[in-house]
Amino acid sequence: MRRNRVTPLSELVAVPERGLLYGNRGCLHDQHGQIKRRFNGKRWIACRLEFKGWRRGALLQPGKFTELFLLDEVTAFAAGHRPCALCRSDDYKRFSALWRTLHPGARGAEEIDAQLHLERVDPTDRGQLHHPAPLSGLPDGTFVLHRNVPALVQGDRLLGWSPGGYGEPQARPRRGTVAVITPPSLVEVLRAGWEPDVPLVHPSAHPRERSKIARATDDPDPSRA
Repeated sequence: MRRNRVTPLSELVAVPERGLLYGNRGCLHDQHGQIKRRFNGKRWIACRLEFKGWRRGALLQPGKFTELFLLDEVTAFAAGHRPCALCRSDDYKRFSALWRTLHPGARGAEEIDAQLHLERVDPTDRGQLHHPAPLSGLPDGTFVLHRNVPALVQGDRLLGWSPGGYGEPQARPRRGTVAVITPPSLVEVLRAGWEPDVPLVHPSAHPRERSKIARATDDPDPSRA
């Protein structure tokens, strides 16, 4: 089992569940396929699981980017990933348009990636940055630390995250400040009403689906994961 599943805390874990999105942060593994770093560079993207039938013969090839998997778009945002400009061209164009309204004068992917890097990586230890904010003012899709674990804001509820989906909802406190996991600029993208073509939130977040889903969709071919 490969350690290439991404949590909202930006950690890389080894679990059976693959999730609904594919990701890239550069080459994170050594010649033996062992993960040696959390990221390599500032370009962190979230991709479609399938695009034009492209398929790499073997994963974790020496010197190639490390194939990552994410539960859904809000997990990708929490970890600090943005839409890929290639396989998600339409999403990227819409994302870029929203970004320019939030960051007037910003141009191109490099400026987006540079700003996100400032918001997601602590320069002192290269760990994940969190940001304090009132819980009551956060938009749906934001991840926060609730009782020291990642939780998704959804209306008047908080949903605990797991690699296979979301757990039973808890009441969202009306008061108090929390540690926000999702980078501030991506919180504002969510507030602006971000609606991607890929799954924004895993189906387990919806009450009617939660009882039907034991875990996220997994590929029957283990060589792809």
